[in-house]
Amino acid sequence: MSHVRPARRRPEAGLALALAFAAAVAVFVGLFLFGRANTPDYTATMFGQADADALRLKAQLATGVLGLAALQLLLALWMYRRLPRVRRVPGPVPIVHRVVGVVLFALSVPIAVHCVRAYGVQLTGSRAAVHSIAGCFFYGAFAAKVLLVRSRRLPGWALPLAGGALVVGVVVLWYTSALWYFNGDSVPMLSLGHP
Repeated sequence: MSHVRPARRRPEAGLALALAFAAAVAVFVGLFLFGRANTPDYTATMFGQADADALRLKAQLATGVLGLAALQLLLALWMYRRLPRVRRVPGPVPIVHRVVGVVLFALSVPIAVHCVRAYGVQLTGSRAAVHSIAGCFFYGAFAAKVLLVRSRRLPGWALPLAGGALVVGVVVLWYTSALWYFNGDSVPMLSLGHP
């Protein structure tokens, strides 16, 4: 009679997942509470631009972030050989993926700072509420991904889930801000709200 050993659990993986989840929740809650406590300053500027000019600049930057997120997704699929007919991954692909991620994050920061300064976290109006929550979610997901990418003993689904959450966050943020701006202050499926 042969004994079959049960699969060994990796406590390091569980700890890494728990820490990443805790970091995501902490960042989300911290940003949410800070944004709710913030007194909006509708005259806040962004790179010297105010009012409609600041909204236009944010919409343009957000569109750049959306393009970078699409590139990040493509590079990740390439790195993990999930693109059709991809058999080998050139050495620069992972490096480009990291550089694009850093640029994406850096480009998102001035947008987020202006959003928090000018509007805070708003829960009135469905568009503003979805946008505010998605912004907090994006930075929470980013914190989780940074922690997860450093761990080598994770389940195969963990890193793609964190990366996918980031891409979804960027799409929702773009939809509720840049598309709203380019579409004359309206987006399908969400009521009009304060910018």
